[in-house]
Amino acid sequence: MDLLVLYGGAFGEKVLGNLINYEGFCTSCDPLCAYCKHGKYSYAQNIIGAIRLKDPATLPRFIDDPENYLPEKLPSAELVIATDLHPDLLLELPSKLNDGVKGMIVPIEDSHEVSGGLRNQIRDVCKEVGMESSFPKPFCSLDSNEGIIKRFIDDFKIGKPLVKIETRKGVIKSVTVKRSAPCGSTWFVARKLIGIELDKQKIREVVSEAHHSYPCTASMDRDKEVGDTILHKAGYLIRAAVEEELGDRISKNGK
Repeated sequence: MDLLVLYGGAFGEKVLGNLINYEGFCTSCDPLCAYCKHGKYSYAQNIIGAIRLKDPATLPRFIDDPENYLPEKLPSAELVIATDLHPDLLLELPSKLNDGVKGMIVPIEDSHEVSGGLRNQIRDVCKEVGMESSFPKPFCSLDSNEGIIKRFIDDFKIGKPLVKIETRKGVIKSVTVKRSAPCGSTWFVARKLIGIELDKQKIREVVSEAHHSYPCTASMDRDKEVGDTILHKAGYLIRAAVEEELGDRISKNGK
């Protein structure tokens, strides 16, 4: 699958770094980094374009001619990820994409960047041009059972975290990342869980500390739709992935 990434800030760079998986991308274990994920995958060959646009903070609040801030011609890709972009550019984008684009993902890490009204407008425009769309809040909540977005999740193995955990004598022996949060934090959490006893409270503490230390880039402002901060929701998602995988191994061996 060919992927085009349009971004305007640090979060887009982090997603790209995780997809490319270049050496030194994840430095969270520094200076004791064992390069646990380096060389295991890279989707660099699938990314046909990574275009950094202007940071929304440097642009006017309202843009009358958003097409002037977008490339005149965008590369043709099956799927587009658009993040950290000015609302007016996001709304203009679907009509600027080539006919070959089958879907667009607009991650919402901060509700101030993409409001509910803007999301609905973009979704309507995508429908008009025959394009799938998804607005995961946060990006690590991305999930789909059909279409091009499901294929993206399956091919790139990112979205809602999924892990495989092996235990022995009440201790976590290994954690395999089957599907990572788009920022790559799932790999860091997985490494920190190795050697931890099957104590529910202890596991929750390790997951929470690792998730915050990575660090998660989602907003700490309370979101009305989420009913909490988007960062906290991201933390709950990786915690749920770990606890669901361990299942009754915690209740049998943990406290």
